[in-house]
Amino acid sequence: MLTTTDHSRDSAGLTYVYPVISRRSGGLSIGINLNPNNACNWRCIYCQVPDLIRGTSPEIDLQQLQNELDEFLNDVIHGDFYDRYEVAEELRIINDIAISGNGESTTSAEFDQVVELIGQSINRFGLQDKIKLVLITNGSLAHKEVVQSGLSKMRSINGEVWFKLDSATDAGLKNINNAGISIDRVKENLKIVSALCPTWLQTCVFKLDGELPSRNECECYLQFLSSLKKDNIKVNGVLLYGLARPSMQLEAPRLSSVSEAWMNEFADEISQLGFQVKVNH
Repeated sequence: MLTTTDHSRDSAGLTYVYPVISRRSGGLSIGINLNPNNACNWRCIYCQVPDLIRGTSPEIDLQQLQNELDEFLNDVIHGDFYDRYEVAEELRIINDIAISGNGESTTSAEFDQVVELIGQSINRFGLQDKIKLVLITNGSLAHKEVVQSGLSKMRSINGEVWFKLDSATDAGLKNINNAGISIDRVKENLKIVSALCPTWLQTCVFKLDGELPSRNECECYLQFLSSLKKDNIKVNGVLLYGLARPSMQLEAPRLSSVSEAWMNEFADEISQLGFQVKVNH
């Protein structure tokens, strides 16, 4: 049975393709995992991937990925997928194909080819203008030609990017994401990404050691958003979400959820700056 709390990458028994009943999209999200080796160039302390390692995507078998995606789409559209997985009637809709796996997808040397391949499958099954192609990314490799090529292709097939921004301070990036990157570099990456494909900021909020995000962290985040408008860096809005599933990292015991009231108050502060906010507690 598929539920909104089960995002197992092997639930369909495939290497690259997995189904998710997404609380954010309100239906079926077809995941594309380009990191079956559990390798990522960041290590976010709330990450749900077990046995996460530092590294990059392995070489992608493009033909296998194509076969898996086409067979999966055929099963969903023409087969009994929803019945086998006991998906609730109101969630029996394909909302998107999401490039989001067990690591940073843009570390794949075949990233742009993967995007093109997905676009071909979307066309084969007549899903143009019916579903989105979503990339969930930390944006750290936006400077790479293969990534920019893939983002440009995404734009042409109703694509959008969910760009991770969990902190707008250098210290926060290090403590939350274990990322060796400055917030200035993050802003430059965001500028590149948002110019190539419609982009949302995706922000996870939580308590660490029982403490809410500091007021300084919140103020720096809001100032970062304000600077985007000043510098004409366009984003569609902010996807604000909490801890939906337990972390598989060493820091897991230190993490806990913020209250619904706190998250709504922070969302209000963001919206007052003129940004659309979507909240998932």
